[in-house]
Amino acid sequence: MVASAVLTVSDRCAAGLAEDRSGPLLAQALAAAGHMVTMRVVPDGERSVAEALQAAIAAGARLIVTTGGTGVAPRDRTPEGTRLVVDRELPGVAESLRADGLAASPHAALGRGIAGVIDSREGQPGVFVVNLPGSPGAVRDGIGAVLALVDHVLAQLDGGDH
Repeated sequence: MVASAVLTVSDRCAAGLAEDRSGPLLAQALAAAGHMVTMRVVPDGERSVAEALQAAIAAGARLIVTTGGTGVAPRDRTPEGTRLVVDRELPGVAESLRADGLAASPHAALGRGIAGVIDSREGQPGVFVVNLPGSPGAVRDGIGAVLALVDHVLAQLDGGDH
């Protein structure tokens, strides 16, 4: 069972002004795939995202999927916060998610989400991190690709062979 964390990044959801619809959708999909899931909502911003990612890693998450903060609004800083934490980016994952999203919406081209890994260190295993957009549709479109990759990525981080 993979320990997974869902991180919703939204000023409005964090302030209780809007309902988080994407985070629960992600959590349901991960739980249905057999993952043990925790959820957290944080405000937009580079620092809040980096701190939430670090907290999820410290709590033992092996997969962290964020939703929100990947667009071009002034406070959309999820990719920047993620870059502060990941050791190596996986640009092919992010490119694939954007390409798949274009089939549903031209707005997918505006997504700036990244994917990457955090290497094993100090007794903590490696972690796979993926940024998804904040819309439920984008989450539905993207989670399948994440689930198709997670076991292989984690096996590689654990020293598995190709």
